[in-house]
Amino acid sequence: MSIRPVRIYGDPALRTRAAEVGAPDETLRGLVQDLRDTMKAYSGVGLAANQVGVLHRVFVVDVPLDDEERAAFALVDPVIVSRSGSQRAEEGCLSIPGVWEDVTRSRVVRITGLDEFGKPVEIEADGYLARAIQHEVDHLDGVLFVDRLMPLRRQFLKRQLEALARGELPEDYQPPAGGEPC
Repeated sequence: MSIRPVRIYGDPALRTRAAEVGAPDETLRGLVQDLRDTMKAYSGVGLAANQVGVLHRVFVVDVPLDDEERAAFALVDPVIVSRSGSQRAEEGCLSIPGVWEDVTRSRVVRITGLDEFGKPVEIEADGYLARAIQHEVDHLDGVLFVDRLMPLRRQFLKRQLEALARGELPEDYQPPAGGEPC
């Protein structure tokens, strides 16, 4: 198990579009496992590679669908091929600790890509899973959820975001062992 430090708001990796991977290999599968371990250690439901400083188009999710079922998978070189509907709900981000805001996203998405073994994958997702997928694809494009807020709301958060960029983390922020912030 390898827990990597999660990059915090202000880190340039979070604003950089990640590069396509192509054919997954053993190194990529190791990264996917590290992403899963890190996501779990930080109690997240999704994590993109650039959140740990690796500029490859790969993310993992582990989203509860109901009380018993979860959607847990990795996606390499993901492409959202269709979107429909609209939903507004609260989002947070492991890279922006202490900030939770309502964001409007598509209600349903269809996404294609590869699993970590190179097998083609196509997923149609709705609700919370669709939201998580869109959030992680945004990361791979260098877009953060706060970029999707109304200008007035972003202005309201300006001081808090500037503090994070200076390395001033919320008092209650507790990264897991081995996951000290970058």
